Amino acid sequence: MFATGCTTTGSDAGDPATRRQSLDSGVDNALASLARQVPGSQELVGRAKGVLVFPSVLEAGFIVGASRGDGALRVNGKTVSFHRTTSGSFGLQAGAQSTAVFLLFMTDAALKNFQDSRGWTAGVDASVTLISVGANAQLTSATSQQPVIGYILSNQGLMAGLTVDGTRITRLQL
Repeated sequence: MFATGCTTTGSDAGDPATRRQSLDSGVDNALASLARQVPGSQELVGRAKGVLVFPSVLEAGFIVGASRGDGALRVNGKTVSFHRTTSGSFGLQAGAQSTAVFLLFMTDAALKNFQDSRGWTAGVDASVTLISVGANAQLTSATSQQPVIGYILSNQGLMAGLTVDGTRITRLQL
């Protein structure tokens, strides 16, 4: 349905140090893009206890869809682990797109729950509050106090009407 070779992070093969460096560079670029495109996001990222960034999640499908991407968890601005996100869907759909996905762990408990898991599923292991603000919308204080907050960013900007529920996240051994 879609090839893993289409992602910007490369295949599973290769030098782990090169993969880590490539993922870190992608995370840096994705965070810079989020800060440029979404007012207030940089402050929220700065307040997070941990930030999980998937710089390029490829989604593709025709009736049955799937998505996959690799990323990194940062705590105090430093990468502490690498992860893969995967999901599947069924329904009226056709096409492909690449998005950047950001999960902000706003509490120590939410971050610990994620780090202690052997596999974490959004909507099952924790509810994720997606921020889909328009150009003139403000981030509410209630939203900013949720344990896990998410952003989905496409090349066109912040995306609305999407969900991360059911997305599975597993740790990569790099």
